[in-house]
Amino acid sequence: MSNIVTLKGYKRESVGSAASRRLRKEGFIPAVIYGKHDPVHLALEAKEFSTEIKSISESNIIGIKLGRKSYQVLIKDYQEALLTNDLMHIDLYEVIKGESLHTEVAVILKGTSKGVKEGGLLEHVMHAIEIECLPKDIPESFVVDITDIGLNESLHVRDLTIPEGVKVLVNEDRTVVTVVSKKSEASETAEEEVEEEVEVE
Repeated sequence: MSNIVTLKGYKRESVGSAASRRLRKEGFIPAVIYGKHDPVHLALEAKEFSTEIKSISESNIIGIKLGRKSYQVLIKDYQEALLTNDLMHIDLYEVIKGESLHTEVAVILKGTSKGVKEGGLLEHVMHAIEIECLPKDIPESFVVDITDIGLNESLHVRDLTIPEGVKVLVNEDRTVVTVVSKKSEASETAEEEVEEEVEVE
């Protein structure tokens, strides 16, 4: 787990759509911290958040300083404006030291598959893996070297390098990435089109 970024939070005295709109106009993002206790309603500075948090991920623990209290949280959900992609609201989940948690870790592909060099198509099937572990053991990502994946070959969950203390919560036989021939891809597309025509008739 990398060094934790700590943001300053501001307690929200009022909640609801009107109050949230006012906050956003003033440059803040409405947020809620969920956990074992009652939800904590707060606001985060939009500029600070966008500067400090380079990418929104469920695997990155963030520190929140709210008055005299401090929280360590994960981003569990967020809402963006359709046209501007501005953050409208963030749901945070409190992380308790020493307690296991469930989260998702991104799968990052590294290299160029030899199957692609041979004319195949790369299909990135699983973009994140659900895991269980202590907060201190959360990996930033699963980096997968795809260089040796040939044409019509696949890499599965069981092939990933899992750090000590991390339990994978998905079936180890699931495909993470595969390389298929363009002929197979075209054949599957044709079959799907035939099926659709039959259904229409």
